[in-house]
Order: sequence, then C-alpha cells, then structure tokens
Amino acid sequence: MANAEITRITGQTILAVDDEADLLEAVRRVLSRRGHIVLAANGPTEALDVCRHYRGRIDLLLTDVRMPGGSGIELAEEAVQLRPDLAVLYMSGLYDAADDEPRSQRRTVAKPFTPTSLTEAVDSAMSAHAGR
Repeated sequence: MANAEITRITGQTILAVDDEADLLEAVRRVLSRRGHIVLAANGPTEALDVCRHYRGRIDLLLTDVRMPGGSGIELAEEAVQLRPDLAVLYMSGLYDAADDEPRSQRRTVAKPFTPTSLTEAVDSAMSAHAGR
C-alpha cells in the first residue's frame, strides 16, 4: 500500500506483546511519539491479564507470532473473545503468511522493522479494522 493511501491514526491504545523487553521498549517509544497509549506485555499470559483487567478501551493488539509460553495467534483469538472490537497486527521475523493460506488474511509486520514500517503497518491495520 502506498504511503498516501494510509490514513495516519493517532491517540489509540495499543497492547504490544513480545518476549523481548528491548523490542517492547522500542515499540512503545515509536508509537508513543505518534500519540498512542502503549500497554506492554511480556507474553500471552500477561497480555490476557491486561485484556481482562484494563478498564479502558484497547484498539489494537500488536503481538509477536512466536513466544515462549504461547502463540500470538492463539493469544489474538482469546483476546478478541474478551474484546470483540480489537484489531490485530502480528509481528515476526519467522512468519511468512504465504506459507499458510488461512493466515494469509492476517496482517503482519516483518521483524526487524523500522519506525516507519511499524507505524505504517499499525495505521493500515487500524484503518482496515475501522472499515470492516
């Protein structure tokens, strides 16, 4: 998608999930600069606790696909059950959507990503979810 086609979305609450603390901090820093509230979770169990107990709206789940303690895909399925309006964006250096036809419908940002590619992927996922 060309940059001109992506609507810049700010002020959303994003739940970022990864087992790498440095990556979570980088995601938080980049997305916070764009005006988002970023909730960070160090894995699926912690992320589900946030989904259950955070009183505010969560607009987007940004999750690694493969983590110790669980799959980001399974996490997303459970999180959407708890919060049906949740948009989902996967991130992974190992995941290739073309390898798995049903998953090819899922939005993924490849790691390593740049601040620009991350924010474009977030904006695209949020725009697509708003238009569903």
